[in-house]
Amino acid sequence: MSDWPPKPENEIQKSSYTNNTQQPTGNEWKILEKAVLASVEEQRRARRWGIFFKFLTFAYVLFVLVALGKSCSTSTSTADVSASGSHLAVVDIIGTIAADKQSVNSNDTIRSLKKAYENKQSKAVVLNINSPGGSPVQSDEIWQEIQYLKQQHKDKKLYAVIGDTGASGAYYIASAADEIIVNPSSLVGSIGVIMPNYGVNGLMQKLGVEDRTMTSGENKALLSMTQPVDPAQKAHVQGVLDNVHDHFINAVKQGRGKKLKSNDPAIFSGLFWTGEQAVKLGIADRTGSIQSLKRELQTDKTVNYTIEYSPFDSVLGRMGSSIGQGFAAAFSQQVQSEHHAKLQ
Repeated sequence: MSDWPPKPENEIQKSSYTNNTQQPTGNEWKILEKAVLASVEEQRRARRWGIFFKFLTFAYVLFVLVALGKSCSTSTSTADVSASGSHLAVVDIIGTIAADKQSVNSNDTIRSLKKAYENKQSKAVVLNINSPGGSPVQSDEIWQEIQYLKQQHKDKKLYAVIGDTGASGAYYIASAADEIIVNPSSLVGSIGVIMPNYGVNGLMQKLGVEDRTMTSGENKALLSMTQPVDPAQKAHVQGVLDNVHDHFINAVKQGRGKKLKSNDPAIFSGLFWTGEQAVKLGIADRTGSIQSLKRELQTDKTVNYTIEYSPFDSVLGRMGSSIGQGFAAAFSQQVQSEHHAKLQ
């Protein structure tokens, strides 16, 4: 049967029960507090160990991937060439010349050249060139270092062997060699400087697109694609290109010297020639190949000193960097949260 409506005696009984319930004493609160703090500390330790073991797992997986990458890599880098005997030391200049590691860059090329020159078993050093050129800065840095190495190793000759193409920055580098050897059908030369630029302001007007570019500095929007060409700015850029071109011309003249058989300005106009034509102009010395050079120097061995990076190495580098940053961020967040808890 229902107790509703409640009776006064029931309320009195409930009140009496509540008042008789014992509250925890001071000692009991301390025991409870210690138990809770111990539990929190145990959770913190578990999180720290969890992060530690995750890091160990990542390090192990990365090590395995690196090992697999090295075993699958097509790199021709030679860590131990002392036992190779007498040989031609080859350094590749293949592909675009630029600052990144996947291109021909001055840092790796210079390291390769130093090893090639310093090895007492190398009879000569060969630049194996097949490149359309690229960065004038990277090309000049390699050219300058070659001049230094040639002075340090006067008994060791440097050959530049051009395959399909040895143009622009690649020819810049080749001009430092003692001899330039080409195939009759190689493309050689292109001694010039280029800065591509396009104007699309007419197209934008037809499409109803308005250029709202804002600058601080009257020349900051120099040669903007969306604005008409300013004659003064164009003249300035032309002066910059001419100055870089002068560096190129001086390097070729210094490297080739009296071997240049013509004073025709067209040689430095950006034109390119076949290998056969290049020999006649004096921008190359003779036709041949690495194979014919081996016979000439009476050695049947070549050792490639080029430092190379496989795409797998690049992917691993980016993956390791991103995961490492993520681990550091997580660990830093964990330390900050624990420090904040202690302050509370």
